[in-house]
Amino acid sequence: MRILLMTVTSMDVLTGASVPSIMDNSTEDYRIQSFDVETQILLKTALKDPSSVNLKKVSDVIVDQSLKDQMFSKEAGRICYTIVQAEAKQSSGNMFRTNLLNRLQQEFKDREAMRGHSLQEWVCYVTFICNIFDYLKVNNMPMVALVHPVYDCLMRLAKPDALMNEVEVDCLVLQLHRIGEQLEKMNSQRMDELFFLLRDGFLLQEGLASMTRLLLLEILEFRAGGWMLSSTAHKYYYSEIAD
Repeated sequence: MRILLMTVTSMDVLTGASVPSIMDNSTEDYRIQSFDVETQILLKTALKDPSSVNLKKVSDVIVDQSLKDQMFSKEAGRICYTIVQAEAKQSSGNMFRTNLLNRLQQEFKDREAMRGHSLQEWVCYVTFICNIFDYLKVNNMPMVALVHPVYDCLMRLAKPDALMNEVEVDCLVLQLHRIGEQLEKMNSQRMDELFFLLRDGFLLQEGLASMTRLLLLEILEFRAGGWMLSSTAHKYYYSEIAD
């Protein structure tokens, strides 16, 4: 059931149903209700008046929560986008973005230890960095500094030991649905390398769960179709969920 719920999310990504508008700046729409009152005030202030708060503290709060809460990690990119836009408009600064990237780099260096310590935290990190890649742009293009780290995370999810773990496969497929096309535009060679791993895993690796094989086949076909599924393929892969 958990995997099926994730696949529904993947389908929503395909149709755009679960991707919130980044132009919606209502603080009530952000997932900040789980924070204590003081932190909620900090985040709400940062969203509207970033120059009046400690932006390093804000970035640390967002990253820390993203590593603990997978639902928040999916929302955090929109929050970060709004703060970046507000700061640029207010002072033409990029302090928040700089602090955020520094913290992402710090966590990235320790990613293997993170994975060994907590698989859930690792999946949350991958979700978060992919979400940041998706939302934060420079001159309407994804940040170059994130391209290789994002690829490295996804390549790790495509290794044989990770393919044996359904949580990591879920994460990998969902992120490729969300950012695969724009990531390939930034570096098509690395996308080829990633999909060689996925193809070999699907064809050669023994002991994969049936749902893992289905998800791998679906993402292989998804990319082969130009990051789209035909209506027939969509019906095939998601008929069980629709029922």
